[in-house]
Amino acid sequence: MSTAIEAPVESPKPGGNVPLIELKGVGKSYGNIIALKDINLRVGAGEVCGVLGDNGAGKSTLIKIMAGLHQQSEGQLLVDGEECTFGSPKDALAKGIATVYQDLAVVGLMPVWRNFFLGQELRKGPLRALDTKSMRATTKEELFKMGIDLPDVDAPISSLSGGQRQCVAIARAIFFGARVLILDEPTAALGVKQSGMVLRYISAAKAQGFGVVFITHNPHHAHLVGDHFVLLNRGRQKLDCTYDEISLDELTQQMAGGDELETLNHELRRGK
Repeated sequence: MSTAIEAPVESPKPGGNVPLIELKGVGKSYGNIIALKDINLRVGAGEVCGVLGDNGAGKSTLIKIMAGLHQQSEGQLLVDGEECTFGSPKDALAKGIATVYQDLAVVGLMPVWRNFFLGQELRKGPLRALDTKSMRATTKEELFKMGIDLPDVDAPISSLSGGQRQCVAIARAIFFGARVLILDEPTAALGVKQSGMVLRYISAAKAQGFGVVFITHNPHHAHLVGDHFVLLNRGRQKLDCTYDEISLDELTQQMAGGDELETLNHELRRGK
């Protein structure tokens, strides 16, 4: 499988200073439980926003709001500068907001081309039979456009590596009209080589004008491709800065807990 970008795909039109998607003062409460509070985030065309946080930081809730699964309790969600309310994931998709979840929502025993068109199959003729020839050809062509040279799209998708499956899922989202990709921990379960494949693919999507929200708990991966970083901690936003404003060491320190880590380190050293 090649990761070189062989040919460009049609890219979203850059919107100047208007973000593709923006959150302003967004919060989410479940009864008396505050899951998110005063979150601000913006992603423009050709930008990667790294959203970092440990388990329980609020990343999943943030994803669900942007994906249309949940509505925020407060604040605004804007697409192309206009306030929107998503009642379902279909509403988000209609605006070009696509989410690639960690489990990928693929059927392992089905071939790659069936997974590429899963739920959106092409049909032909009066009996509405599956147009398998077109779907095979389109899958191979679209993957190749995005730099994935897959010899056999009839192979079960479970036979692909984790990185390859991630790339197929991202290419599928782009083909069906995504302008903003929300990637849920795409490198969490991958080794170094496979993670590198996905990070190259994120960089390629960015170069072609797509907006990417990269959800991760890995500051090294975020810093490699990110233009902007948001750090969540217990539902609050603890960091909001650009690539030029923070080094990898500083980002790692913030992710690790900053002052809390220093205090713990001091306590442990005193005990020796």
